[in-house]
Amino acid sequence: MTDIAGWEKVRAHDTDLRRRAAAVIPGGMFGHMSVGRLPDAYPQFYERSEGTHVWDVDGNEYVDLMCSFGPMILGYKHPRVEAAAAAQSAKGDTQPGPAPCMVELAELLVERVAHADWAIFAKNGTDATTISLMVARAETGRNKVLASAGAYHGAAPWATLRMDGVAPEERANMHYYEYNNVSSVERAIDEAGADNVAAIITSPFRHDAGFDQEDVDPAFARRLRQLCDDLDAALVMDEVRTGFRLNHGGSWEPMGIEPDLSAWSKGIANGYPLAAVLGRRRYAHAATRIFVTGSFWFQAVPMAAAVATIEALRDEDAVAVMERVGGRLRDELGRLADEMGVPINQTGPVQMPNLSFPGDVEFAKARAFSAAMLERGVIVHPRHNWFLSAAHDDGDVDRFLEAAQAGLEAAREVDGAD
Repeated sequence: MTDIAGWEKVRAHDTDLRRRAAAVIPGGMFGHMSVGRLPDAYPQFYERSEGTHVWDVDGNEYVDLMCSFGPMILGYKHPRVEAAAAAQSAKGDTQPGPAPCMVELAELLVERVAHADWAIFAKNGTDATTISLMVARAETGRNKVLASAGAYHGAAPWATLRMDGVAPEERANMHYYEYNNVSSVERAIDEAGADNVAAIITSPFRHDAGFDQEDVDPAFARRLRQLCDDLDAALVMDEVRTGFRLNHGGSWEPMGIEPDLSAWSKGIANGYPLAAVLGRRRYAHAATRIFVTGSFWFQAVPMAAAVATIEALRDEDAVAVMERVGGRLRDELGRLADEMGVPINQTGPVQMPNLSFPGDVEFAKARAFSAAMLERGVIVHPRHNWFLSAAHDDGDVDRFLEAAQAGLEAAREVDGAD
């Protein structure tokens, strides 16, 4: 494996940009896109992207199985989305008020998502989850919120997984349960006080970073719905990662379970910055009473892109495409690992796969696997779930499997060193 000094030569432009960034940006970069937690070989800066491929600033090309951490649900530069965005850009983007496409988008979301009677728009997933809880509190007149311990629902003080810079008072109204554990939810309700609970926020499945993913137990999902009904509290679904990847509609709709409010972002506009809160009619008036806004929240180009994205997802049967390609990737990676005698865990929906190695507490094997994949032109992540898009095809899976042989060998070498 190439050493760090060798990678600095291969990534001369990336190294220089990191040096310059470190002088003017704290830590060189904010947020989960930083390579600070990735193997040293990972590039930080990218020059261009198309389809399922990206090129870093030093000209190296990769198959991207992170989809920019989720937004690229149709692939980079999807023609239909780009045409809609360009057409709207020619007319206007940031204007004194929204463009007609805002109404068209809201109508489309209400049509496609069963529990949605209305939609309001913002920019980031954190916006959407935070607004959802504000609406729930405004409607119920209560303050307490239940959330799964360790779940990520955004970067606001109430949700961030770190406490640096966060006053403990920001968490005073949060109570925590264990995902798929009904008794822990009931215990959290008792701790909060049943008359004080405004909302229970959850995810379609457990996708905490650094852990094996966990499918929802339908009995747990049904009990959450029942508890919210009994409490007269809002069931809030965080669809930020999952929206339109698991189902063309709400992710729990196939089980016949619908939330009261839901938060969407990432894939709804195929990379254009947009978030949405969807809700039942009961919560519409409360949504008019809260105050949230942003200078760029009514930009028209992302909304036009979202209309094209959501239409294309349905027309191209995107969920089925991702399921087929993801299923093949999972099956053949499992067979390859068995043949090589390397134990692995593959968890979560095939559209959002997660790979781990048994006993790999410090992620040394996962990091070795990911670094070897990168050297062979495939981007995956050692601690976070990956993402498939409707643009990924069998050629991408073939390339992944070729790289995975070296990746599994690298992980086995770590095991041998241990």
